[in-house]
Amino acid sequence: MKRREFIIGLGGAAAAWPFAADAQQPTPVVGYLGATSRDKDMRVLGSLRDGLKEMGFVEGQNVAFEYRWAEGQYERLPELAADLVGQRVAVIFAPASTPAALAARKATSTIPIVFTVGSDPVAAGLVNSLSRPSGNVTGVSILVNLLSAKRLELLKTLLPKATGIEALMNPKSANAWPDLNETREAGRALGLELTVREASSESEIDAAFASFDRQRNSALFVIADGFFRNQSEQLIKLAARHSIPVSYPWPEFARAGGLICYGANNSDAWRQGGVYIGRILKGAQPADLPVIQSTKLELAINRKTARMLDLEIPPMLLTLADEVID
Repeated sequence: MKRREFIIGLGGAAAAWPFAADAQQPTPVVGYLGATSRDKDMRVLGSLRDGLKEMGFVEGQNVAFEYRWAEGQYERLPELAADLVGQRVAVIFAPASTPAALAARKATSTIPIVFTVGSDPVAAGLVNSLSRPSGNVTGVSILVNLLSAKRLELLKTLLPKATGIEALMNPKSANAWPDLNETREAGRALGLELTVREASSESEIDAAFASFDRQRNSALFVIADGFFRNQSEQLIKLAARHSIPVSYPWPEFARAGGLICYGANNSDAWRQGGVYIGRILKGAQPADLPVIQSTKLELAINRKTARMLDLEIPPMLLTLADEVID
């Protein structure tokens, strides 16, 4: 080989080496453990990707996802979590579900886990403390289960003559019980008698609405749970069919026809979750990332639904509302 050709060839090889090294770096995979469904999470998945993008990660370019959804069937979560562990994902994201986060935590003590939950993550056993989570778990607390008293107060403002309400809860969800207890205490303080109805399937939700006692109760109060979030269409249709005022813990329900909704901004929580995933992919340890307490709350009221129920919304509520849907 001529000397000039050798130098050119050597230079070309040297230039190629960095790219070859980059090509050998595997794309990190995030395991997504959803308790609801793809359809229900689609609106906030963009926020998760926004958070990742803030940290320099773009799905399909330098990060990939393995998605698993339990479709509201919590008994599937341990199997789905184990499947993600078997895929050797770099991080597991468990959004808006304490059962999903607990399933992930039980499945692995080494793979980092980022959650967004509505319950108290310390009381749920996910972390030792908010400031120093320890172990392989951290995330965002979105306060859903700490807002029952305020939600009930807003409902009472909407229905000032109410003396009783029915609470719909999923008995299979451990984090629903603390929320129910808080709702009971708030009800007593407001002079409201609480009747509890349990539902963990579509047919049981149907039965709960069909047996609503109009003689004693003025409204239905949905206890926050991923299963009910997955059944948004069913809940809203039944509320319209039976002409029952219903309070929901997710603001997005008002946009779909729900009467009054008060809760945390899920989009913001997902974005913060994406930021934490990105930080972990860059080398941060979950134990060094304090649990974020999301404080971005929204009150949404559907005035069209109120008119259908022949309800007049007090001006004070309209003033407080972050969003009024006509």
